[in-house]
Amino acid sequence: MRKTGWLTALCLCGLLLWAGVASAHVVVYPQQTTQGSYEKFTVRVPSESQNSSTVKVEVRFNPAEVTISRFEPKPGWTYQTTKDATGAITSVVWTAQGDGLSPTEFAEFNMQGKVSDKATAITWKAYQTYKDGSVAEWVGAAGSDKPASVTKVAAKPAGADAHGGHDTGQNAAAAAAGTAGSTLPLALSIVGVILGALALIVALLRRRRA
Repeated sequence: MRKTGWLTALCLCGLLLWAGVASAHVVVYPQQTTQGSYEKFTVRVPSESQNSSTVKVEVRFNPAEVTISRFEPKPGWTYQTTKDATGAITSVVWTAQGDGLSPTEFAEFNMQGKVSDKATAITWKAYQTYKDGSVAEWVGAAGSDKPASVTKVAAKPAGADAHGGHDTGQNAAAAAAGTAGSTLPLALSIVGVILGALALIVALLRRRRA
């Protein structure tokens, strides 16, 4: 019994250690989105090497899956993009201006773009370069030693636009209702003024008769 207990404990420890190592890789968030939506994507980069700092991070993506158009400036880092023949951005490289990320640090890099209306998943291939020249390529399949980060893409709900709103017919109805609601106080005010004027006229006629 004791031997079995020790074996179980060792297996659990091994699984926990493996999970910690497997999770410490370049990941892009969110990991789930919707077709046609505009998203802020965050690239989280942990520095894994115990001997060298991370000085460059490259992320490649398919414009057919996502159209990236903006990048958030990050102090201490510069970025450069690569485009295809159509002018669509296909990759971005962040380069440290100083020492980069030490073995105990991580960083997040933000970019913005539109998810394709036909995408089912977005695959982010990342290349992490260390100061000693070594490169960790996070491009493998799920479950591999160095998996690429993947964002799952759900189908766009029926009747929703790219920003998650309702169809134009419902928007028009809502706008009409809002317009009607905004003109109601004005109409009531006009009616009040007319009734006040009629009351004043009636009072003046009564005084003349008296």
